[in-house]
Amino acid sequence: MMTLIAYSSNGPTRRQFLYCLTGTIAACTSLACIAESRASGTPSKAGLIDTISRKVLWHGRRDGYSWFHPRVCMIPGSPNPLALMTTQKITGSDYYHAVHCSVSSDLGKSWAEPQPIPGLGRRSVSDTVQEGVCDVVPDYHPQTRTVVAIGHNVWYENGRKMRSQRSRFPVYVVRRQDGTWSEKRILPWKDAHTFSIYTCGCGQRVMLPDGNLIIPFSLGYNGRNNRTVISALCTFDGNEIRMIKLGNELINKTKRGLLEPSMTSFNGRFYMTIRAEDNRGYVCSSDDGLHWSPPQPWSWLDGSRLTMSTTQQHWLVHSEGLFLVYTRKAEANINVFRWRAPLYIAAVDIESMRLIKETERIVLPLIGDGIRDAGNVARMGNFHTTSATANESWVTVGECLPGKSFTGDTLLARIHWSRPNEM
Repeated sequence: MMTLIAYSSNGPTRRQFLYCLTGTIAACTSLACIAESRASGTPSKAGLIDTISRKVLWHGRRDGYSWFHPRVCMIPGSPNPLALMTTQKITGSDYYHAVHCSVSSDLGKSWAEPQPIPGLGRRSVSDTVQEGVCDVVPDYHPQTRTVVAIGHNVWYENGRKMRSQRSRFPVYVVRRQDGTWSEKRILPWKDAHTFSIYTCGCGQRVMLPDGNLIIPFSLGYNGRNNRTVISALCTFDGNEIRMIKLGNELINKTKRGLLEPSMTSFNGRFYMTIRAEDNRGYVCSSDDGLHWSPPQPWSWLDGSRLTMSTTQQHWLVHSEGLFLVYTRKAEANINVFRWRAPLYIAAVDIESMRLIKETERIVLPLIGDGIRDAGNVARMGNFHTTSATANESWVTVGECLPGKSFTGDTLLARIHWSRPNEM
């Protein structure tokens, strides 16, 4: 097992300035202000968020790599659940290597060295073309005691992502109770020939009490630039996923349309947050997880809209409140690409489906100068959320520094709840 090293306040570090968005920019000469500290902002809804602490899992900035797309699910066990993470290295724009798996049996204090997942590497189809897998999200399926990890395929040519992608579709593998992995499978769609891409990569899904899944998809039709979003009711028997029912289709005609939807359920209702390309993120709700209200832009309670660019958002659910983790435009990140740092969290008012501004806090801060030196600010737009225990939830992200060969640290932020999460 590899021991993890937390951010420390003992002595100077090579990161000389830390800019935390608290209304003004505060410069720090060490990382003490992000070590096991309370994040900025006022207490969140009903004081549910007590503290937020942060840890470096892998020091990619120092060691010259980035374990990217770190996504975790929890497998029940005693005395602790087993945390299972899927992750992969990145060395170029959307240029990913084989998907790996790491586990932790001590609630994320230490992690095993990542090992490749069979079937989720690259496949050569010619001397210059390879097919890979990316955007994988693992989920524990309690009815079959398996983990289903779903991503999608991606095409590379001559050491970079192909400009004109071939057909793209979801693929998945299943981790059995004995720790072995199944072969890679395609998640089929009846009319797949009508799509240039259909995908559920990077998204949160809902596991129903009967063992069925509701999976949100983004659909790219042949000959159309804008993608649409739809959710599907699926069965899963511990081996295969099968679609059995589709919901209504959601449309936004700006640029690439609607992308990377994430779902959750709270108090008997379903919610979906969606990435878009019109400087907004969108939210909608549903009684059954299939038939959705018209998407509305993410806004504060007073109706003013958040400027979010084209970046995903994800949910965190507590039994007493629904939260969103997201990025947005702010004073101190004005020149950061798509404002992909820092990561924020805020409580959702479920009646209006708007964010409560007074509850906003920083989950993982912007490190560097987002105004004068934004090229050296690590981007954190590809993150994931996990309900780890009754007392804490996690946000995991792999930093991305394109100007430094796409290196970056792999980070874990712990949301410490002031009251147990009974969900």
